[in-house]
Amino acid sequence: MPRRQHGFTLVEIAIVLVIVGLLLGGILKGRELIDGARVRNLAGMNAGIQAAYYGFVDRYRQVPGDMTAAAAASALGDATITAGGNSNGRIDAGNWREASAVWVHLTRAGLLQGSYDGGATSATRYRVATMAPQNAFNGYMLLGQTRDYSTTTGAPTAAQAVRLGLVFGNNIPVRIARELDLKIDDQRPLTGALRFTGTTTFSHRGVSEATTACMTSATTNEYDIAGDAQNCNLVYLY
Repeated sequence: MPRRQHGFTLVEIAIVLVIVGLLLGGILKGRELIDGARVRNLAGMNAGIQAAYYGFVDRYRQVPGDMTAAAAASALGDATITAGGNSNGRIDAGNWREASAVWVHLTRAGLLQGSYDGGATSATRYRVATMAPQNAFNGYMLLGQTRDYSTTTGAPTAAQAVRLGLVFGNNIPVRIARELDLKIDDQRPLTGALRFTGTTTFSHRGVSEATTACMTSATTNEYDIAGDAQNCNLVYLY
């Protein structure tokens, strides 16, 4: 006698499809929740650092990082502080000693949480956990003066002023960058306060993907979500 072929019934197939749908929905919802938490974390760090910076200036009448080590030790009542700058009124672009001293001054003043050493003399030395805070994707953040930010017409012209900005650090996925921009600015990568960094080798933080890999074009001024770049870098201009 020929053996009958047994297969799945329509009910069984429907049950499997429902289960698969629930699993996929759970995975997507879980990713959405994780992304939302990371966006809030970045936005919170930005707000906290900005408040700490202006709070320090208001309280001590000096710029954190730029304040000399001796002046910081005296003002903050902490003789162990040996990190500081040249007291010229700004955190100079490319000055790694001042860039790392920022975090020493802000944390020792009780305006930010953390513990940092200061004294970095190069980009390599700056990229260690004891020198600077890290973003949610393990990129190192930096606060300082820069002209290396993107505009709708390319890099800033010589006539455009150097701006104080918080560099968020690399490793940021483009979808997170877009959501962060939507949350705290104008949802555009080349305008507003939150911008893409200007080049593939940002003067403060190196990135492996160009700005053009993270946006559609300068004309449309939109984030390239479809491209799904994973190593974008942002700077928030104060």
